[in-house]
Amino acid sequence: MKFGYAIVYVPDVLASVEFFEKAFGLKRRFVHESGYGEMDTGATALAFASHDLGASNLPGGYVKASHSGEPLGMEIALVTDDVAAAHEKAISEGAVSIKEPILKPWGQTVSYVRCPDGTLVEICSSVSN
Repeated sequence: MKFGYAIVYVPDVLASVEFFEKAFGLKRRFVHESGYGEMDTGATALAFASHDLGASNLPGGYVKASHSGEPLGMEIALVTDDVAAAHEKAISEGAVSIKEPILKPWGQTVSYVRCPDGTLVEICSSVSN
């Protein structure tokens, strides 16, 4: 077993893909008209699927991050050498700051933003060994 990809259900796949391109500098792998798209993030892809596709996959329903007043209890972590600059860039592209960059006791700098589609993103440096 290996981790293949993470899928975030969103109101508008193309808007989420474009936001992640502008705010975080990620590149799209592809976007399909069926309501699915992937970012090129290395061995493990970050994907977005429409709420319509989510409803067909999960007929019992699910909590939509885009409709929740609070972030969901999960996050996507993006690693960078300059957390403060990445945090500010994400905010300038429309994210909401949840927590400003802070240095953790183990030497990692982390911050949190919430994307326009409701996705919670941790922006972090690599963990020091």
